[in-house]
Amino acid sequence: MKGDDNRFPSREDYSLEISADGMTAVAHFLAPLAVITKMTARELKEDLRRKGIRYGICEENILHFFEGGGDRELVVAQGKPYRMSKPGKVEYMFPTDRKAKPTVRKDGSVDFHKLNTICPCKKGDLLARLIPADPGEKGYNVYGEEFAPPNVKEERLEFGKNISISEDRLAIYSKVNGHVTLVGKEVFVTNLLELENVDVSTGDVEYDGSVLITGNVYSGYTVKATGDIEIRGVVEGTRVESGGNISIARGMNGMSKGVLVAKGHVVCKYLENAEVSAEEYVSAEAILHSHIYAGTEILVSGRKGFIAGGKVMASNRVAVKTLGSGMGAATTVVVGINPKLKKRQSHLLQQMQEAKKYIANIEPVIMAMIQKKQKNAAVSDEQMKTLRKLAIARQKKKKELENIYRELDELDEIMEESKAPVVEVAGEVYPGTKICILDVSMVVQSNIKYCKFFRSEGEVKMTALS
Repeated sequence: MKGDDNRFPSREDYSLEISADGMTAVAHFLAPLAVITKMTARELKEDLRRKGIRYGICEENILHFFEGGGDRELVVAQGKPYRMSKPGKVEYMFPTDRKAKPTVRKDGSVDFHKLNTICPCKKGDLLARLIPADPGEKGYNVYGEEFAPPNVKEERLEFGKNISISEDRLAIYSKVNGHVTLVGKEVFVTNLLELENVDVSTGDVEYDGSVLITGNVYSGYTVKATGDIEIRGVVEGTRVESGGNISIARGMNGMSKGVLVAKGHVVCKYLENAEVSAEEYVSAEAILHSHIYAGTEILVSGRKGFIAGGKVMASNRVAVKTLGSGMGAATTVVVGINPKLKKRQSHLLQQMQEAKKYIANIEPVIMAMIQKKQKNAAVSDEQMKTLRKLAIARQKKKKELENIYRELDELDEIMEESKAPVVEVAGEVYPGTKICILDVSMVVQSNIKYCKFFRSEGEVKMTALS
């Protein structure tokens, strides 16, 4: 034999290397020892399948190699790693950290009355949305075996009353005006704000809904609400303003700066050194050195039932047990004038005076220019333009005056048609007390008991209380 020349021709061969994770298969083609019987791409792929390689066959790599390109080390199969899963997530559309943080003003100073402890919301507001969990995608090694990503937790929207959820259950919305809070993972909306006290821990309170304060409202802090306000403790020198009713269980010592304003009624155990305005009635057990304005009536009853010092006004009736003071505190009672209408009347009278003054000031200027023109004196285009502007302004003011006169007449009619106003005293009236009924008044000269004051024949008269 003449050595290698008489050997059988060898077939092109390769060794296969699989990565430890089974994700990559690499073929190492061996150098031939004799005349080669070429392997084909088809033969290689069939051989790979026989060896269990079933996924991620690299067709392009194999085709390129057998067309004469590339080196003798070839990636013939590549697995697919799984795509990582992501847990579900709830995004809240409101601040979830409601720790008291004072508001910083534009000038850099800090406003400790605005502590941002309440998160208001409107009907229809988006409160939270759910981003569903992403399960990811399965992966495969070169043997075709599946590899799933780790399981992740699904989230869901948790909520209480006054909240609606979208049809796809991916968003929640407020059904009412109120405030929103997060307790644990549950969203709550209520149109009743409940606080223990209003003080340095809360700052000023301004709320679209009703407010319940189980404790006290301390001096210097305000409470405003579109609904009712109930305070179960005491109120100091502060402003409380309600779009409904105000109820104060233990009373108000206003310190000459306390103010209550209600579109409904005000009920309070006692009122001292306070200013109160209610579009309906005011009810208390005692009123001391205060200014009270009620749209209908003022009722002061109970064990004490006194009004001493200050001024009280009501449209229809003031009913009290003891009126005035033996210590001589100046006390005035006014009935028959609706405070709201009276305020509007005063405003209209002021507007009337301003309009008259404006007309009186421009009238001479207009007349002088007209007379100048009638005498054929030279009048410039600019002067004519000014004349036209003044004439239009005068006409506008005259129209305003007509509307003011009309509304004043209507107010006078309403006031005249009001229920016959009275002051009723179930106990004693002290001397020096002033009684005003509509447009007439009297000062009580001596102690009187169990009486009623009314207007008759242009003067204040008195009769026994029936």
